[in-house]
Amino acid sequence: TGKQVVVLIDEYDKPLLQAVLNAPLLDAYRCTLKAFYGVLKSADRYLRFVFLTGVTKFAQVSVFSDLNQLNDISMKPAYAELCGITQEELLQVFRPELETLALRMEYSLEELLEKMRSRYDGYHFHPDGAGLFNPFSVLNAFDAQEFGDYWFQTGTPTYLVDLLKQSDYDLRLLVDGVEVTFSAFSEYRADAKNPLPMIYQSGYLTIQAYDKEVKLYTLGFPNDEVRYGFLNFLVPYYTHVTDDETGFHIAQFMRDLRAGDVDAFMEGLKVFFAGIPYELNDNTERHYQAVFYVIFTLLGQFIETEVRSARGRADAVVKTKDAIFVFEFKLNGSAEEALRQIDERGYLIPFMLDGKRLVKVGVNFSKETRNIDEYIVE
Repeated sequence: TGKQVVVLIDEYDKPLLQAVLNAPLLDAYRCTLKAFYGVLKSADRYLRFVFLTGVTKFAQVSVFSDLNQLNDISMKPAYAELCGITQEELLQVFRPELETLALRMEYSLEELLEKMRSRYDGYHFHPDGAGLFNPFSVLNAFDAQEFGDYWFQTGTPTYLVDLLKQSDYDLRLLVDGVEVTFSAFSEYRADAKNPLPMIYQSGYLTIQAYDKEVKLYTLGFPNDEVRYGFLNFLVPYYTHVTDDETGFHIAQFMRDLRAGDVDAFMEGLKVFFAGIPYELNDNTERHYQAVFYVIFTLLGQFIETEVRSARGRADAVVKTKDAIFVFEFKLNGSAEEALRQIDERGYLIPFMLDGKRLVKVGVNFSKETRNIDEYIVE
């Protein structure tokens, strides 16, 4: 034709991701891809435009060393709203679908928008970029006429779990939001002990805030679909409780607490901890904290929960219609000691005026039995 060619490559990093923890295979794939992209460089005069998409940035693995004129647009303001639906676009383009769904679910338009925001909104690809809804989830919700974890059901890569387990990363940081420098989540190294870049670049974390003064970004889960989907996905890898059982247990935990049956709740917790594989317990305290943290966070789908992220707060607080439960956990201490701490540090004080029944639960973990060995309810 005498015209230059446009080259579009989707998921350029798929082979590398599949071999991310297998060094020899990663090297073999890297050599193959390096040669492939090297051809693009030598064909430069025939190329009008080359566009590559992928999950991760493999800048550190020299795949593109021959293709040095690439322009990474991942975090440029001009493209910050390219991948997703803004609220303005949602209202402008999808009003008939929104009204139909609101009618079916018996919500006002504003109530429906609020539900959709908490579930599917919250992606930011630049600190100054607008919040974006996940298009895949939004379109599927309109199609199915109900809310679901649509994006998450497309399959979560197991390499993320492998990375998390290898790095012994504290899952609580992911739930609360973690402050990092730009390089901490924008770079990628195959041997990284830090799984944050992969989790961010895979779409499970997003930019929630940016402190210009100290140049720190806060990364966190964008919305409830991702938060609860990610944690549900992780539970079977951290315990012997399967994916199906997790949902059952969490629902049962919620029913027990709503009924005020702390004993049944604690017995259920013991089942969870009994399922933790022996080989995962190199850091017993960290691992138990992570599992207990995930359980209480997952309870947040059904009842209001707070899990400690700052000093001066109880380990966990659960609020039901009639009662407020304050939990304090000790490792190789005593349940009495945990109860005393609730009183001494005034963990109940913020809830005194709520007019609800206040319940204190002191719990002790035993390193020897790798489970809850005693608890006291007051």
